[in-house]
Amino acid sequence: MIRIATRADLARIGEIRMAVRENQLSDPGKIVDQVAWLIDRDGFWVFEQDRAIQGFSSADPRDGSIFALFVDPACEGRGIGQALLSEACAALKAAGHAKAWLTTGHGTRAERFYRRNGWSETGLTDNGQIIFELRLAD
Repeated sequence: MIRIATRADLARIGEIRMAVRENQLSDPGKIVDQVAWLIDRDGFWVFEQDRAIQGFSSADPRDGSIFALFVDPACEGRGIGQALLSEACAALKAAGHAKAWLTTGHGTRAERFYRRNGWSETGLTDNGQIIFELRLAD
């Protein structure tokens, strides 16, 4: 089940974020304000099964970006990421965005995931991350 995340979910969201094998945060403190802003505005979703959060996504309606998409490594390969990404994209579309965008590293499983799901590479960030975009269905 996917539901809107609350501040009560932040500890588990943090556990999942820190458990990933790729795209690890070097300084988690840098995103605290962004996370707080989004979670207070229903911009985070969690995938929960048997009362356990197994993954989360977040979209920023201000700029049309996918801010986060992470699944507990023990729960990968079950379609959780796909479902959470769809939820985040639907929220961006509802906010009036014609396309969604995100960044990720080269040679990662995330890069392969987004390419398989129809995202197009449109450039690179200053620090070499791939910029992907997806046209949101009409």
